[in-house]
Formats: sequence, structure tokens, C-alpha cells
Amino acid sequence: MEIRTVEWADGVVRLIDQRRLPHSLAYIECRTGAEVADAIQNLSVRGAPAIGVAAAMGMVLSIWYLDTDDRAALQQQFRCDRALVEAARPTAINLRWALDRMEGVFTEAAALGREGVRHALLEEAKAIAAEDLAQCRTIGEYGARLIGGTAKVMTYCNAGALATAGWGTALGVIRSAREKGKQIHVFVPETRPVLQGARLTAWELVKEGIGATLICDGAAAHIMRQERIDCVIVGADRIARNGDVANKIGTYGLAISARRHGIPFYVAAPVSTFDLSIGSGAEIPIEERGPEEVREIAGHAIAPADMPVRNPAFDVTPAELVSAIVTERGIIEEPVGQNLPGIVAEP
Repeated sequence: MEIRTVEWADGVVRLIDQRRLPHSLAYIECRTGAEVADAIQNLSVRGAPAIGVAAAMGMVLSIWYLDTDDRAALQQQFRCDRALVEAARPTAINLRWALDRMEGVFTEAAALGREGVRHALLEEAKAIAAEDLAQCRTIGEYGARLIGGTAKVMTYCNAGALATAGWGTALGVIRSAREKGKQIHVFVPETRPVLQGARLTAWELVKEGIGATLICDGAAAHIMRQERIDCVIVGADRIARNGDVANKIGTYGLAISARRHGIPFYVAAPVSTFDLSIGSGAEIPIEERGPEEVREIAGHAIAPADMPVRNPAFDVTPAELVSAIVTERGIIEEPVGQNLPGIVAEP
């Protein structure tokens, strides 16, 4: 199955509207940087690598329709839209990483006028998308080595094609293992509150024909013990210098359960997901989202309207619970905090 989560189409950023899955495969088209920011914030597009690609393409749109060569005007619009996009989701570092790359290109090309800037930004955004696809394939190749010939694997949230430019990180490892003839069965927790496991990961696995079973989040520890799960593999939204991992809320509990049952807990993420500017996960900003995501499912109330809610979108798994981190540069073995610099540090 080939999925292109984010595409450039002649002046339009075309996104799979992930809010509509699994019921329909629909697309939205963005024509301004502000529309891309809104699509990121409302979860039309989600997943750290995918929002990095979307952000890059949003910055192309920032100046695409401007009718001026005035450098100050181009810069003003670019920076205005950058601020909107960057504020859309604070936890995933890929968003800021992609925006920094685009701003560097904008600065270099600004003297060339609108046409020169347009061309330079578009080429960089396309490069970011192509790099992500290639990196995920490489992550898959490395990660497949960690999975036995016959394996029961548990994943979480959605770290598949829908979360990237088209292959996936955690699911990319599973897809690559299957390509090598390994017999994989995937256990998929639903991932409350917005059900990325049930709606998105389950949809991808069914489309791929990969054997899978959907479970409720609260059943994960029981299934680990009863089914003798071989490994857990998840994606990441930001990884600190000491190896602490921010990922979808519930990941921390899954890692604790895996350690209790002696199950390897793997993280799959590109190097762009590492934030070497922070020492530990305590410094990672955790996004708090609206209460309606918890009080409702698909627009239907499941709790009293006046019930107070906490809705953190992410949590942080300490490095000591992580068995390995799979990147496009290789596998960071346990203890990941000590071994991380050898692979992630800039060459």
C-alpha cells in the first residue's frame, strides 16, 4: 500500500484528512500557511515527521501567492506564518526542525525576489519529504533486525505511513520485517482519547494485510502477559539528550508494563526527532489539548459536560525503560543515554 500523507500539488498542499479515517479516505487542500497551521493543530495531519513535512510545505505557501518582490514584505509574511505553524503543536521537535531548515533557505534566497524564494523553498520542502521517506525505509531495515522470524509485536498510537511522508517509523519496522518474510502479528491499543490506534494504525494494518488485533488501552498489560508479546515498538515526538522519549500519552505506562514483563521496549525515530539542546525529558513541553477530546467520542458525549478534564497529549518515558532506539543512522543500544551521542551527534 502506498500512502502519501502530505503532497505538493501545483500551489496546493494536499493532506489526507486523518480525522475522517477509517470511515473515508478524504483529502483537504491548503493554500496558505495559516491553513496548514490549522490542519496541524486540529489533527487533520499528525505524527512528528508528517507535521514537519507539512510545516515545510506550509512555508512555501506563505509566499507562493504574494505579488511582490519586496524583501521586507516577503520576510514579514514568512515570519508571520512561521509563528502560526510553530505554535500549532509544541511537543514534536520535527516541526521546529523543519521550520528552521526552511528559514535558512529563505534567508539565503531572499535577495532573489519572489520567484527565487518560491523555487528555493519548494525544492527544500520536497527534499524534506523525500528524505523522510528514505529515512523511514532505512529505519525499517535496521529495526527489522530486532524482530524474530515469528513475533507478536505491540505498538501504540500511529507511527505508520500516516504519521510520516509515507512509510512509517514503528510501523515501518513492522512493514520491513514483513517484507523480509517474517511472520508478524500486531497488537494495537486503541489509544484514547482520539483513538489513533483504532482509527489509523488498525486501518493501515488491514490495508496492508498484516495480521493484527485491536485491544482497549487498559488491556495492554494483561495481553503482554497472556499472549507473551515479543517486543513493543513505538514512535517518538521528541527525544532528549539523555534518551528520555516523549510520545503519545500512555506510552510511559506501556513501557513500565513491558519492563515488568521482561519485554524489550523499542523506539523508532529519525535523527530529526532528537533535541540535543535539552538535557532530559523534564524540559520537553507537554501539549494540553481541549477537554472535548476526553468528554466526547466522535462528537457524542460520554461524560458530564461540566466534568473537569486533564488532557495531556504526550508523556515522557525515562531512558532507563528504553531497550533501543532505531534511527536511520543505526540502532542505539541500551543504555540509550550513554550510547546516543555516538549515533546522533552531528557528523
